[in-house]
Amino acid sequence: MEHFKLIDNNNEFSPEALREYRRKRQESQCNFWSRFGVTQSRGSRFETGAEIPPPVAILLKLYLEGVITDHDLSQDKPRFTDSFLQVGHLSM
Repeated sequence: MEHFKLIDNNNEFSPEALREYRRKRQESQCNFWSRFGVTQSRGSRFETGAEIPPPVAILLKLYLEGVITDHDLSQDKPRFTDSFLQVGHLSM
């Protein structure tokens, strides 16, 4: 995946690049962001410059690097995102 183009010089996700990446995949905001446990409206805010919370940013980066897949994040098994977000120091 092209994660290096999605991260700016400050090691943060570029909102414009995230939106473009999602559109190139031909995914709705709801479909794309739900895999990370994020609502459509919150994902929309991320794509317009709102700060992405660290737990979501970590999942997003791992996903873009190919470390975790759609299967890892799927709703068909215990949710990786739920257990990840329950860790005390990473809770939102």
